[in-house]
Amino acid sequence: MPFIVDKIDDRTKARLGTLQTAHGTVKTPVFMDVGTCGTVKALEPRDLKEARAQVVLGNTYHLMLRPGASVLEASRGLHSFMGWDGPILTDSGGFQVFSLAKNRKLTPEGCRFNSHIDGHEFFLGPKESMAMQRVIGSDIAMVFDECLPYPCERDRAEKSVEQTLKWAAECRAQERAPGQLVFGIVQGGVYDDLRRHCAEELVKMDFDGYAIGGVSVGEPEEEMYRAVDASVPYLPEEKPRYVMGLGVMHQMAECVARGVDMFDCVLPTRIARHGTAITRRGNVAIKAAKWIYDQSPVEEGCDCYCCRNFTRSYVRHLLSCGEILGLRLLTIHNVYALNRFMEDMRAAIAEGTFFEFKEQIKKDTKSK
Repeated sequence: MPFIVDKIDDRTKARLGTLQTAHGTVKTPVFMDVGTCGTVKALEPRDLKEARAQVVLGNTYHLMLRPGASVLEASRGLHSFMGWDGPILTDSGGFQVFSLAKNRKLTPEGCRFNSHIDGHEFFLGPKESMAMQRVIGSDIAMVFDECLPYPCERDRAEKSVEQTLKWAAECRAQERAPGQLVFGIVQGGVYDDLRRHCAEELVKMDFDGYAIGGVSVGEPEEEMYRAVDASVPYLPEEKPRYVMGLGVMHQMAECVARGVDMFDCVLPTRIARHGTAITRRGNVAIKAAKWIYDQSPVEEGCDCYCCRNFTRSYVRHLLSCGEILGLRLLTIHNVYALNRFMEDMRAAIAEGTFFEFKEQIKKDTKSK
């Protein structure tokens, strides 16, 4: 089995695990850094290594448009193209069915898009998505699905789940890149019975892992936890579980307590570009005028490259001047902060102190 559960917490469902991929072993719980177009924004692969990143995400839709399949084939896949020798997971493009709704037409076979770049029309369905992920050569490929909006009427959710299951079966039957794992995605919106039905049907298809999709789409936090609670009990314990689009510390800790192993989110790079740092005591707007003379690091106790070498005052100065280095330093810090957080969470599970760790994080990480 590519995934092994090494320990389960005594007081919660939190688990330590190891996931074997074609490009190395991943320790779980894990946060996976998003590199939509073949790069984690503002960072080089060596920055990711120093930030202790384990997995980088690429996106099938965006990579299909640019650079395109022919360039990636000539480059022998995304690993070689971007100079990253660690594991890569690729989103199938299904989320773009949701996020680019104004540019698409959904059919039973897939989705006809107008490119957000130049407007040209192209088609993406389960076969096309899996073929592109095979060219990309990702270690983990996601099935093509439909991500529902919030809120969503039940009739629409029912039809969407059946479409997602049909597409999942088609994806399961496609040829894979050597060593490539394929994960199914549980959908169903806010409807517990649809989540259970989707999970049970996907398990029958015997995927290598299972994601919980359709969360972080504008729903209240409690609805997100409810979607996880409605899905996890029906997923096999011997397979990894992945909540898509989640990168807030206390939310990840709560989901780990529910038996989730994997997460991803654009949050650390996106808010860095807006001048905000992730810390254990909440987000900090480094652009704020109150830091103009502050000689402390972005986060006390952090040993990332940014915090070891620069002050809040200096980083704020760079941001105020529109200097690219300011965005880069905050991105280095934010990516490091979430990967270090996951390391500490794994250590807490190993030491039997995870429940206390989770409660302290919930108390401390309120946005400032």
